[in-house]
Amino acid sequence: MAFQETVTTGYGTRVGRSFKSIGSGFLLFIAATALLWWNEGRAVKTDKMLNEAEGAYVEMENPNKIDPALDGELICGSALATTNDSLIDQQFGIGATAISIQRDVEYYQWVEHSESKSEDKLGGKEVTTTTYTYSKEWVSSPVESASFKDPAYQNKNTVFATVEEQDLWAENVSFGAYKLNESLIHSISSKQPMDLNINDDLLKEINRNTQLAYERTYGKVNISEVKAQQEQLAQQQAQQQAQAVATADTAKAQEPAPAPAPDKSNYDFIHQNGNVLYYGLTPGAPQVGDVRVTFNKIIPAKVTIIAQVNGDSFKAFKAKNGKRFQRLVMGKTDAEEIFEGERAANSMWLWVLRILGIILVISGLKGIFGFLEIILKVVPFIANIIGWGVGVVCTVVGIVWSLIVIALAWLFYRPLIGISLLLLAGFLIWVFAFKGKDKLKEMAAKAKNKQDAAAPAPEADNQQQ
Repeated sequence: MAFQETVTTGYGTRVGRSFKSIGSGFLLFIAATALLWWNEGRAVKTDKMLNEAEGAYVEMENPNKIDPALDGELICGSALATTNDSLIDQQFGIGATAISIQRDVEYYQWVEHSESKSEDKLGGKEVTTTTYTYSKEWVSSPVESASFKDPAYQNKNTVFATVEEQDLWAENVSFGAYKLNESLIHSISSKQPMDLNINDDLLKEINRNTQLAYERTYGKVNISEVKAQQEQLAQQQAQQQAQAVATADTAKAQEPAPAPAPDKSNYDFIHQNGNVLYYGLTPGAPQVGDVRVTFNKIIPAKVTIIAQVNGDSFKAFKAKNGKRFQRLVMGKTDAEEIFEGERAANSMWLWVLRILGIILVISGLKGIFGFLEIILKVVPFIANIIGWGVGVVCTVVGIVWSLIVIALAWLFYRPLIGISLLLLAGFLIWVFAFKGKDKLKEMAAKAKNKQDAAAPAPEADNQQQ
């Protein structure tokens, strides 16, 4: 069931908060303005850097041989990224010759969700009702349930083991006869599940500790009953897989359904299956406190890089405007495709940050002038009208201000486009300030004409008398 909490805020408190929000509104307005200016400069500098890099790069025809003539040159080349480094996960005693070994951890926990609704009352009070709901989910870190609002769910969370996430990276990754730098190495994404061969003694210790943690939470368990439940669950999963195969493809309906992957361990509270190590009784029916650890590795793969040659390695290319650039993409790719993708990404971020900046400018203005609505909250109907008007004005002014800032930035970086944006902002100001006023006068005149037309003529009244 959902748990509800109701909080009433008095009129004086609300007015006090609204005046305090003026300062934070100013800060948000200034920060948003700075973001808009910085974003335009960032986009222009990135575009100029990409143009400079595209005009400067040369093809690396044979990465398998160090060419002194390429030293200091910006190159684009493709080769196999590989390593002879052996990486070992010390906690679990497993390792591989790989570019990276990655350990991801998830915990099965109760998670609190909240949804709030506020209502204004006559006299200026605000009543906020918050509804809290709870669900079991796999999350990346343990959830502190002691602070849950519903007492029925407080202190419900536990974990049977705490395992830190970890990424191990090889230091020596070759690119033909060259070596990749750290940034390029970390850009390789040829992820593959890792086979687990955890020592039995370690598995026994983990199993014992997990059982103790489990019994502290749920008490003693009948292992034979649990195993029977696990076998029944496995049979149900096999039947479901068989039904899925039969319905998905009738041509393959006669083929036997694939059997579930065998559990490599014979322990009750620890299950090693594929690249997953599971802490808990039944992987198919998780309980709060269960933990699953997934192991992956980054294997050698063909990559394409654009970077500046630095002896037998690489470094980032530095453009004339100070912007740096190096890139690694998976597979064999043309330089033109890489630069096209970079320009698309630059354009995407330009618009994302523009929209964000405009929204923050509007929010800052609403924070500054929001007190006008709050002061009138003694009569909610009137306050809502004023609030709507303040919102409209702040939105229009915020958009106009943002356009002016963007235009000035472009005027500084690219004058032609900047002048066009200033003209657009001026047009909006003219429409809002003058055309809006004319429209109001026109509406008032029409209303007066209707009133005059509805009123009886004096002559007609005299004739009737």
